[in-house]
Amino acid sequence: MTDSLQPLESHPDAARIRAKVLREGRLHLILDGEGLARDERDALEARLTEAARVLDGVEAVEIAISAPKVHRKLVAIGSGKGGVGKSTMTANLAAALAKKGVKVGVIDADIYGPSQPTLLNAHAKPEARDKQLIPVTSPSGVKLLSVGQLVEAGTALAWRGPMASGALNQLVEGDWGDTEVLLVDLPPGTGDVQLSLVQKAKPAGALVISTPQDLSLIDATRAIDLFEKVGVPVLGLVENMAGYRCPHCGEESDPFGSGGAQASAKELGVPFLGRLPLSASLREASDAGRPPASEDGPAGDAFATLADALMSQLETIAR
Repeated sequence: MTDSLQPLESHPDAARIRAKVLREGRLHLILDGEGLARDERDALEARLTEAARVLDGVEAVEIAISAPKVHRKLVAIGSGKGGVGKSTMTANLAAALAKKGVKVGVIDADIYGPSQPTLLNAHAKPEARDKQLIPVTSPSGVKLLSVGQLVEAGTALAWRGPMASGALNQLVEGDWGDTEVLLVDLPPGTGDVQLSLVQKAKPAGALVISTPQDLSLIDATRAIDLFEKVGVPVLGLVENMAGYRCPHCGEESDPFGSGGAQASAKELGVPFLGRLPLSASLREASDAGRPPASEDGPAGDAFATLADALMSQLETIAR
């Protein structure tokens, strides 16, 4: 090391410098960017470039930042049919993971009916850098990319399959930085969007949402069959809208039936991760962009338990 580069040893970012070579007035620096998000890497490069330019003998600075690829776990969340609370479940599960300190993001792949900007209160239009969309961070700490952030509210998307698949690819290829778990809120059914996701970025696993109702379970079974046919492990089945407690008399009832999802999971040989009851407060808070899973309380506890079960299944299939 030449004496002219000595000042870099005392720079606040010196621990990030892995190699430095000064040749014919051109300083080459290799930096360790492990654990840094895109904007943090940019800031690191700017600081060291500024510090290096004033050194004796340095006429130009070239910086390369190395960082190991983030081993991100992508989880597809499907239902087979609409109206089972899949999007609300996705938003609150993401909020529960964020509360636990997990760096989590959501891809709103329900191209024709994007609801995550409302559920997560993340309506801002994403910026783009180097042809990559930069996710918008919600108040609950969840990163989000959704077609709903890119079009005017209430606009109908009359897109054919290839256009919808292309939009999904843009969301998947966004700059997710150091995100550890990426939840994909799939549209109902087993069509182009689901197949495009599997082909473009094979999920680590899939979570299937159903109500106890027989019709819902029939479609959930189809979703499970699709994931198994394309080689995506089914992490588990969750029963939503399972029971209802009257806020006036306290009596409990089962408007959609009872225990159907748990029985189906056993029959299909997939894990049953739990059930969540019908809840007006959960619906109201989520629709207002305040996922109750990010707060303390019964709903927060229920989603925290579900988040733990999901992470446990991800760890199991990774072994």
